[in-house]
Amino acid sequence: MASVELPLFPLSSVLFPGGTLGLRIFEPRYLDLVKRCGRSGEGFGICLILEGRKAGAPAIPAALGTEAAIVDFAMTDDGLLGLTVQGRRRFHVERTRVRSDGLILADVSWLPEPVPQPLRAEHALLSTLLARILDKAGIEHGGAGKGPLAEADHVAWRLAEWLPLSPEEKQWLLQLDDPHARLQKLVERLPDFQPE
Repeated sequence: MASVELPLFPLSSVLFPGGTLGLRIFEPRYLDLVKRCGRSGEGFGICLILEGRKAGAPAIPAALGTEAAIVDFAMTDDGLLGLTVQGRRRFHVERTRVRSDGLILADVSWLPEPVPQPLRAEHALLSTLLARILDKAGIEHGGAGKGPLAEADHVAWRLAEWLPLSPEEKQWLLQLDDPHARLQKLVERLPDFQPE
């Protein structure tokens, strides 16, 4: 499969497929990126920062990230451009280069789209947990074990977003291809989130 060019937006957080993330845009390189994406309808890549910072000199991004599509925008109270992006498909960075304005461009290959798989019995409790989290957040869903909450990928991605995992743990989960392995890792971490 041939690689495609994708501008990167390195962050200190991880975007998962199907997830949403709020961004505040103020650097000229990213304002230009947003303008370009708005005109073309194309997305950009979000990768976890491995070294460096979000602002200033180009950061070193992780080799695996998620394509982001702009789904909403508005001016924030402090006059910055606020974006809401939604994660689409995962990609692997083959090589990068930095434009004169500091924007990182990458040649990426898309990872295969997963075949939907139902939750296994040993992970059914995670669907219930996700339903409770969504209830507390006021987000509608079809109920535990129904619709998207019966799909292994969906439950794994959404729990990875909501649970208090470190960015490195989230990156590790993003890199796993098998949704059941992702779910098992989350099961193993659940005792760490119980109150003492």
